[in-house]
Amino acid sequence: MPFPLYLLALAVFAMGTSEFMLAGLLPDLAGDLGVPVGTAALLTPAFAVGMAVGAPLMAVLVRGRSGRAGLLTFVLAFAAAHVLGAVTSGFPVLLATRVVAALANAGFLALALTTAAGLVPADRKGRALAVLLSGTTVAMVAGVPGGALLGALFGWRAAFWAVALLCLPAAAGLLTSVPAGPARRDAPARPALRAELARSARPRLLLVMLLGALVNAATFAGLTFLAPVVTGPAGLGELWVPVALVLFGAGSFAGVTVAGRLSDRRPGLVVAYGGPLLLAGWPALALLAERPAALLVLVFAQGALSFALGSTLITRVLYEAAGAPTLAGSCATAALNAGAAGGPVVAAATLGADGTGLGPLWASALLVLAALVVAWPARGVLRGA
Repeated sequence: MPFPLYLLALAVFAMGTSEFMLAGLLPDLAGDLGVPVGTAALLTPAFAVGMAVGAPLMAVLVRGRSGRAGLLTFVLAFAAAHVLGAVTSGFPVLLATRVVAALANAGFLALALTTAAGLVPADRKGRALAVLLSGTTVAMVAGVPGGALLGALFGWRAAFWAVALLCLPAAAGLLTSVPAGPARRDAPARPALRAELARSARPRLLLVMLLGALVNAATFAGLTFLAPVVTGPAGLGELWVPVALVLFGAGSFAGVTVAGRLSDRRPGLVVAYGGPLLLAGWPALALLAERPAALLVLVFAQGALSFALGSTLITRVLYEAAGAPTLAGSCATAALNAGAAGGPVVAAATLGADGTGLGPLWASALLVLAALVVAWPARGVLRGA
């Protein structure tokens, strides 16, 4: 894989750390800002909504411009939003910084997905996407638990400062190593924007985007409220929250790595086997939450299955949007984050009055079930037929 691809993954690591770290910071953040846990959890869907809406908008705004300049601008804007978030004392301001950071993340990821696909041959998009998304999964293995640990030791603001600092080496690497122009000299001429918009509205593409959104909604429904499950029904201390997040992240890394070798040629196989296992895993996690050993094993398994299935579906989005090079990455970003926005909202509605409970895990199961019901008549699309 080309070296610039790993620099893109480094920036995705910083952004993924920010997007997911709230799963381990919610109780501390809510207490410091004087809001309920359910209200503080709105920071996650607010970020995701900003990304889902911002991805196509940002993709159009940077259309035809230097990929390196656009990527660098988005990284620096993302860092600035976290500096402001780290020093604010009001929840509304923090919420606004999350939306700004989301817009910057959306623009970056939309460009990065398209850039990553252009750095490799056409039949290796799945592997390139696996490398790019490894930034997200490594964030869950190291960055998110590290953020949770910083929050437990020094307060949630320390995690925001850490994310801002992480952006600096990523920006330096992008400036020196990512091509300023098109990633491939033999790339075909870019189609007209109207043609790309028409391509992006194809039913096959919209169907795969819906599936990716449902699976990601299930992932975020359970992940956002994992900390209260660890410290509540499981009866473990706060320092076990980073451990659970490490296990989920390690599983996600394993899932993306394995799926990256299958998603180009055998996507239907990943969905056919991974989908039912993922569906069974969320109820099992809810039923066995009071048994810490079983909970931790299942957290790893659900991370692996969630990201194997999710990354495979997003790879299919890139294939279906192949005729829309400007909007392909934004379609994938929108699908991911529509789910990330909706999942926590659905899960929050299942919480008890004290902000705890196992409802989010059952909500995840229902969302996966919905995805499988939709996927069954669309088997040909998932096979690339």
